[in-house]
Amino acid sequence: MSRRGGVSLLWIGLAMAAAMWMTACSDSSQDDPVGDQRLVYRHALDGAPRSLDPAQASNVYAKILAVNLYDTLYRYKYLARPYQLTPNLAEGMPQVSADGLIYTIRIKPGALFIDDPSFPGGKGRAVAASDFVYSIKRHFDPETRAQGAWLWQERIVGLDQWQKDGADYDQEVPGLRALDDRTLQIQLISPFPQLAHTLAQGFSAVVPREAVEHYGREFAINPVGSGPYRLERFNSSGAVLEKNERFRQHPLSLEAEGYDPASQARLGLNALDGRVPPFMDRIEVPFIAEDAARWNAFIAGEVDFIKAPVTQFDRILASRNPPTLSEELSQRYNLAANLESGFVHTDFNMDDPAIGYHPDPDQASRNKALRCAIVNAFDWDQRNEVFYYGIGRAFSGIIPPTAPEFDAAQSRLAPQRDIAGARKLLREAGWNPRNTPVLEYGFPSSVTERQMFEQFRSFMADIGYPPDKVRPLTFATYGDYARAYLNREVMLTTTGWTMDYPDAENTMQLFYGANASPGSNSANYVNPEFDRLYRASATMPPSPMRTSIYRSMNRIVMEDCATISGISRTLILLWNRELAMLPDRSFVGGFFFRFVAPGVGESSLRGESSD
Repeated sequence: MSRRGGVSLLWIGLAMAAAMWMTACSDSSQDDPVGDQRLVYRHALDGAPRSLDPAQASNVYAKILAVNLYDTLYRYKYLARPYQLTPNLAEGMPQVSADGLIYTIRIKPGALFIDDPSFPGGKGRAVAASDFVYSIKRHFDPETRAQGAWLWQERIVGLDQWQKDGADYDQEVPGLRALDDRTLQIQLISPFPQLAHTLAQGFSAVVPREAVEHYGREFAINPVGSGPYRLERFNSSGAVLEKNERFRQHPLSLEAEGYDPASQARLGLNALDGRVPPFMDRIEVPFIAEDAARWNAFIAGEVDFIKAPVTQFDRILASRNPPTLSEELSQRYNLAANLESGFVHTDFNMDDPAIGYHPDPDQASRNKALRCAIVNAFDWDQRNEVFYYGIGRAFSGIIPPTAPEFDAAQSRLAPQRDIAGARKLLREAGWNPRNTPVLEYGFPSSVTERQMFEQFRSFMADIGYPPDKVRPLTFATYGDYARAYLNREVMLTTTGWTMDYPDAENTMQLFYGANASPGSNSANYVNPEFDRLYRASATMPPSPMRTSIYRSMNRIVMEDCATISGISRTLILLWNRELAMLPDRSFVGGFFFRFVAPGVGESSLRGESSD
């Protein structure tokens, strides 16, 4: 999903705010006579969402909350690996016409929006197919400032034209219709095999028109959905979710969710089979950007789950390959070590004439040589060892190792650091310390991000780049950083992309010209041949031919030196052994919250913090 997996660190100041916030939660439980009977799950996030509006669910943090507050038609099976799509609010998988153009989807009965003042009498109404039509339209309404239109741009009959005609919600879109209250029909311009996957994204979550119009811009902090939880509190330091008592009653089937006894029996999930989720009464989500603060909160028992900071890997891991939990911690915690479904990369802003495209062909050629020299100077082995404990996986290009289309043979040849080659490129293109442009390396303010910048500057110094010409461009928050690069104001943008669905099409689109900022193509990369191949492959189902095309596209991007890429990190997830759960930071993501349940020590999970 998404970037904007963003997976850079956020506010340093949130560490102190989060601590105060957790203390407030804990203190408030002393005044709550019911609090000691409630089941509480505390899930620390290493960043914060900018908005709770699904139309702006553009980073992993926003998506985690969005899929709990709202409903999507589809989701991924909780336990199946490899990941598999499954109905969520839909009754079943789409009925697809023989030509692959018409999708008909039935909605389960009994789904209700939460009670809210935006509805007549304050009573939430039934979710209807027309709500999905409205929710998708919002992404094409300029007033919404949505960030998910790229999922359906040039895909659905009449939707782009609806936008051009003024985005009148009362005007019908031929390819996006509610046939009745429980039947949605989507007509595509051309086959799009990934459509059902897009309907499992936070961007596709269903919202009621009444609430959007009632709250206006404040809808971003007043979510009104039909998901398993409702919002109790949200601010810069955290969110509190309360169980939605009106959530539909569907028992958990471990078999249907892909349960594997051989690998998952230790998780204590057996007792949950046949029970009705969500299982926890309350979920507290503190936003703790700073590694030390997040780790201290976990060890102190103030949170039940963290994505472990690399700075603690020496203490956490007994071995690196495979990662195993130290004896000291194994008595209290469970561990999952997962290669992320995505990658970290640094994009050049190709819209910046100092480093990217230029109307003068000679200067454009010199800029390309400069970019390629920078790519050659980057030391992925050092980046991996210093910041990812040496357990990440560096690779060349934009198809990460977890994608089915990944070419392991090609990856073994690169990325290799080549100082001599980098210096040669600079020399032959006429670059020298006097005429090289200032490189502005953007990042949100944090200790780790600053250290990454300093390492980058040292890499550049190795090829003779003047250190005073490699400058930090810092932002107070990740939100500020994202706004800047979406406005094309950052020369070098480092982000993590978490794939929205298990198909390399999802990473190819990051460099498709039509998706340039404020879309997902933050490099603002435009290559006619790449774009032609993208359009040609977009209608193709997975096949050896399509894989070959994707690998050709991968080579085009790397030959143009549009990005420094990349590395897939091994994520170390730790959680309280008294919980029966399998956390995920990939395609399941926040959908797993509804399945979190107390295990053998459930009494210790009651009333830890409550209002």
